[in-house]
Amino acid sequence: MHIAVLGAGSWGTTLALLLLYNSHDVVLWSYREDYARVMIRKRENATFLPGISLPANLQITSNLDEAVRGAEMIVAAVPSQHLRSVLQKLRSHDFRNAIMVNVAKGIENESLLTMSELMLDVLPLIKKENLAIVSGPSHAEEVSRKIPTAVVAAAKDVRVAKTVQQTFMTGYFRVYASEDLRGVELGGALKNVIAIGAGISDGAGFGDNTKAAIMTRGTAEISRLGILLGAQPPTFSGLSGIGDLIVTCMSRYSRNRHVGEEIGRGRKLDEVVSEMAMVAEGVPNTKSAYDLIQKYDVDLPIITEVFEVLFKGKDPRTATSNLMTRDAKGEV
Repeated sequence: MHIAVLGAGSWGTTLALLLLYNSHDVVLWSYREDYARVMIRKRENATFLPGISLPANLQITSNLDEAVRGAEMIVAAVPSQHLRSVLQKLRSHDFRNAIMVNVAKGIENESLLTMSELMLDVLPLIKKENLAIVSGPSHAEEVSRKIPTAVVAAAKDVRVAKTVQQTFMTGYFRVYASEDLRGVELGGALKNVIAIGAGISDGAGFGDNTKAAIMTRGTAEISRLGILLGAQPPTFSGLSGIGDLIVTCMSRYSRNRHVGEEIGRGRKLDEVVSEMAMVAEGVPNTKSAYDLIQKYDVDLPIITEVFEVLFKGKDPRTATSNLMTRDAKGEV
């Protein structure tokens, strides 16, 4: 299969290599022409995936039209808040015979669209049933080194989900199929917000008990909003729900947990983000999640407090106190 991977960050590059090793014809697109030339010359993505060699048969380009020409599958690994601007350059392309796979985990600010909805909004010549997502606990730093990983491929058409499953599956990258596109998308986006909360807890000096409570009650919040928006409840107990939440809250590779930890230590958001080469999707996702709270009038206290800490300057200890002193409730 001829596959275009859009986005040469750590995850896009890792998936391009995985697909290449699966005997597919792969082209990796970088939005920066100068960086594409460096990767071609050095055969390494030194900024985002250092130490991993890029084989000679991995095609690399900064020409977007060239990247997608003739592609049977397009894998969008562009940060969620930049995906629209990339896709707008492809509006004239006919993708009705291509499977569109998003791997970014986000909800667009302002529009509050998931990435599959954004694709439908921007690209006139695609088929809704050909939209898919791959999500789950899968840090690029580990997948690129072939550490065993399991994820979910979701599409409303189960045949498309199974095609994506077969395309990505390897001996070290196990893929499960799902028809709950909505749930898998929302789980991947919202867990980033909870992971920032877990990082804030770490940075503020709270303990394992605190983080366990944030993760568990955070899962309840993700489920509450997801079900309200049409997701299937079991999805949030699976790899793209609790699985992805666990790794993002706990891993040393987690950019979202890192942001939270630095905020918990008293640093300012702009300062922390400016030092990062990679994007922490949870920061803009927190804004989107908070706007969804307002739109649907749903009670998501952890997400609300994370928003207040990030964007309103609330002290993490005050936010924690607010959560701990809420009215007594039943767990379920």
